[in-house]
Amino acid sequence: MISLLRRTKLLALTLTSNPKTLRPFLRLLSSSSKFPEYEMPSVTWGVVQGRKERLVSRVIISDYLKTIGIIPDELEQVELPSTVEVMRERVEFLQKLGLTIDHINEYPLMLGCSVRKNMIPVLGYLEKIGIHRSKLGEFVVNYPQVLHASVVVELAPVVKFLRGLDVEKQDIGYVLLKYPELLGFKLEGTMSTSVAYLVSIGVSPRDIGPMVTQYPYFLGMRVGTVIKPIVDYLVSLGLPKKVLARMIEKRAYVLGYDFEECIKLNVDCLISFGIRREALASVIAQFPQIIGLPLKAKLSSQQYFFNLKLKIDPDGFARVVEKMPQIVSLNQNVIMKSVDFLLGRGIPAADVAKMVVKCPQLVALPVELMKNSYYFYKSEMGRHVKELVEFPEYFTYSLESRIKPRYRRLQSKGVSCSLDWFLNCSDQRFEERLQADYIEMETVGPSFVMGGKLELPGNEVVSDKEDESDDEELYRRTVSL
Repeated sequence: MISLLRRTKLLALTLTSNPKTLRPFLRLLSSSSKFPEYEMPSVTWGVVQGRKERLVSRVIISDYLKTIGIIPDELEQVELPSTVEVMRERVEFLQKLGLTIDHINEYPLMLGCSVRKNMIPVLGYLEKIGIHRSKLGEFVVNYPQVLHASVVVELAPVVKFLRGLDVEKQDIGYVLLKYPELLGFKLEGTMSTSVAYLVSIGVSPRDIGPMVTQYPYFLGMRVGTVIKPIVDYLVSLGLPKKVLARMIEKRAYVLGYDFEECIKLNVDCLISFGIRREALASVIAQFPQIIGLPLKAKLSSQQYFFNLKLKIDPDGFARVVEKMPQIVSLNQNVIMKSVDFLLGRGIPAADVAKMVVKCPQLVALPVELMKNSYYFYKSEMGRHVKELVEFPEYFTYSLESRIKPRYRRLQSKGVSCSLDWFLNCSDQRFEERLQADYIEMETVGPSFVMGGKLELPGNEVVSDKEDESDDEELYRRTVSL
C-alpha cells in the first residue's frame, strides 16, 4: 500500500514538473472539443463499490430512469454507472444528438455505453468517414448497436472492405447511412460470399463499387437462400447470364424483390395476361422493374384503358407489353397525347390502334417531336399517310440526324424506296444499299429468341461496333437502363 502511494506521488510530481509529459493527457481531455456541445462526463463511473453499494446504486438509477420515462427492465444484466449523475450525462448526451426518450426505450442497452469510452470515439469516427454531424443522431436511431462497437476492431475493417470494393471515399458515409447494419457484418461472411457469387455469374468487379453505392443491401443477402434462387429462376426464363449480369450491375435492387411473393407472382401474372412465355426474358431485360411492381393492378388498369380508348383488344395489348413493357407504368394522359395527335392528322382510329400495336414507343414520344417529323414527312417528302400506318417507327427516328440526311442522299441518287428500307438499318448498311445496283427486299428486324442470343435474319449489320458479342448486342438493343 505504501509502495502504491509512493508511486502515485512520484507520477504526480513528474507530470506537474515536466510539461512534455503532461501534454498527452491534456490532449486526451481536450479531445472532446470535436463535440463542443458535449461535456466530458464526470469520472465517478470508475468508483469502486461493494456488492451492497452497487445494488443500492442500481435501484437509485432505475428509479431515476423511470421518472424520465425510460423502462429499465432490459438493463438488469448490464453494468450501470455508480451514480445518477453519470447516467444523467448519458441520457442528456443522447438527447443532444437528437434521440428522444422513445428512441432510447426502443434500445435501452445504449445506456450501458460510456460517453467517453464508447460514444465519443464511435461518433467521432463516423463523422471522420463522412457522416455529417447533423446525421449522427439519425444514424444512432437506425443502428444503436454501433455505440457498443470498437472503432479499430469492428468499424475500421468494414470501411476498409468497402473501399476495397471500389466504393468512393466520399460515398462511404452515404452507403452507411442507407445501410448502417453493414458495420455489424463479418468480413469473411455474407459480404464476401455475395460479392464472389455475383462476380462468378459475370458481374464486372469494377462495377461492384457503384452497385454498393446504389443498393448496399445486397451485401447482406445470403447467396444460397436469396441471390442464387433469383438468378437461377431468371436464367430458367431464358435470360442469358451475361445479360442478367449487366442488368444487375445497373439495377442491383432487383435482388431485393421477394422471390415467391413478388418475382414468381409477377411472372405468372404476365403469362395470365397473354404475354408469351418465350417473350418473358425480353420483357424483363427491357424493364427489370416489372418483376417488382404491383403488376396485376397495373396490367388490369392499362388493359381496360387500351380496350376502351384505343380499341386494342387483350391480345393486342399483350403484344404491346412484349414490345414495350414500360407501358404498364406509363401515365394514361401521356398516352392519349400521342394518340390524339395521330387522330388529329386524319388517321382512322383502327389504323392508329394498328400503329400502336406495331410500335408501342409511339405513345411515349413527345408530341412536339412527332409534329416536326410529320411536317417534314408531308411537306418535304410528300408521301401518303398510309406509309406511316405501315411503318409507324418513322416517328422514333431522329429527324435531324437520320431522316433528313438520309432523305437528302436518296434525292441526290434519284432513289425511290420505302421508309423501312432507308431508315431501319445502320449507317454502314445504308451506304452499302446506296452503292448497290438494285433494291433488295426488306428483311425481318432483329428478334429476341428464348435461349439467349440475338438472332439476326439475313446476317444484316445492325451495329457499327463489330466487336460486340451477341449477348452484349442484345443488351444494348433491348435494355433501356
